[in-house]
Amino acid sequence: MTANTQAAQPTPPSRKRNSLSKGKLPRWAVPATAAGAIIVGAAFSTLTGFSVATFAIYSAVLFVIAGTVLTSVVEGRRQGRNAMWTYLIYGAFLLALIPLASVLYTVLEKGLPGMNSHFLFSSMNGVTGAVDNQSVADGAPVIGGAYHALLGTLMITLWATVISVPVGMLTAVYLVEYGKNGVLAKAITFFVDVMTGIPSIVAGLFAAAFFGLLLGPNARMGIVAAVALSVLMIPTVVRSTEEMLKIVPNELREASYALGVRRWRTILKVVIPTAISGIASGVTLAIARVIGETAPILVTAGIASSINTNVFANWMSTLPTFIYYQILTPTSPTNIDPSVQRAWAAALLLILMVMALNLGARLIASLFAPKKGR
Repeated sequence: MTANTQAAQPTPPSRKRNSLSKGKLPRWAVPATAAGAIIVGAAFSTLTGFSVATFAIYSAVLFVIAGTVLTSVVEGRRQGRNAMWTYLIYGAFLLALIPLASVLYTVLEKGLPGMNSHFLFSSMNGVTGAVDNQSVADGAPVIGGAYHALLGTLMITLWATVISVPVGMLTAVYLVEYGKNGVLAKAITFFVDVMTGIPSIVAGLFAAAFFGLLLGPNARMGIVAAVALSVLMIPTVVRSTEEMLKIVPNELREASYALGVRRWRTILKVVIPTAISGIASGVTLAIARVIGETAPILVTAGIASSINTNVFANWMSTLPTFIYYQILTPTSPTNIDPSVQRAWAAALLLILMVMALNLGARLIASLFAPKKGR
C-alpha cells in the first residue's frame, strides 16, 4: 500500500528557463572581453596607420559589440541591452573625462617648472627683454613673477563679491518672499535670465562706458573691473539664492508667524539661516565663474607690470590678463621661453584657485547644512 502511494505521487514539473532566469557571466568575462578588444583594436589600428585616437575608437567599439553579444547569449537579450547601455554610459563619461585630464596634465607639466617662490612673490616691474635674454644665455632661473597679478585678481574679485552678493541676495529675497507672481517680480526674473546670457565683453564695455561718463574716457581702474564682474555675478547669485530660499519648508515660516514674529525678522532669523548652506556655496561658485574672465578686465582695468593695491586709481593686472599679455607680447621677442613659462605657471595658479573655490563651496555646504535630528 505504501509502495503504491509513493508510486502514485506526481513528479514536480520542471521549470523552463526563460530570458529572465538564464545564466550569469563570470567575473572575469568583462576584463577578458576588454583585453581582447584592446588587442584586436591595436591590430586594426596598426593595419590602418597606428594612432592613439584610432586605437581607442576601435577598442571601444569592439568592446561594446563583444560585451553586448556575449551578455545576450549567456544572460538573455534584456540583459544584453542593459549591458550595451551601461558600456555606452561609461564610455561617454570617460570621453568627457579625457579632455579635462589632458588639460590638467598639460598645465601641470608646463606650469610646475615655473612655479616657485620668486614667481609667487615678485612682479614684472623692471623685467625687460634684456633680462630674459641674459637669463636664457646663463641658464639661470626666470626672473619676474605674477605677484601683482595675483593681488589684482584677489582685490578685484573681492570688490565684485562685495557689490554683487548683497544685491543678488536681496533681489532673491524679494522674488521669493514678497514678489511672488507679481508683475515686478516677473519683470525682474526676465531681466535676470537675460543677464545670465550676456557675454562678458559686453559687461566690460558697459562698466567702461558708465565710468567713462563719470570720470572721463580713460577711466581704467580696479573698481571698474569689479563692477563689470559684478554684472556677471549678480544673475548667478540671484538664481542660486532664489532656489535655496524656495526649498525652505513653509511650515518654518508659518511657525514663526504663529509666534508673532514679523516677516522681515522671520526671513532674517529663520529662512536665511536654513538656506545659508546653499547660498554660500552658490556665491562661491559665482566667484569661481568670474575669477578667470579676461575680456572685461582688459577694457576696464588694463594691464600693469607693477604692484597696485588701490582699486580706485591706476591700472591693475589679473592672472588672466597676465597670461594673455605674456603670450601675446613676450618680454623678449627673440627668447619667448621665459614669457611662456610665466604664462603656464600663472595658468596653473589660476586653476588651483578655481579648484580651491570649488572645494571651499563643498566645505561650506557641509559646514552650514542644517543639523539632522535623530
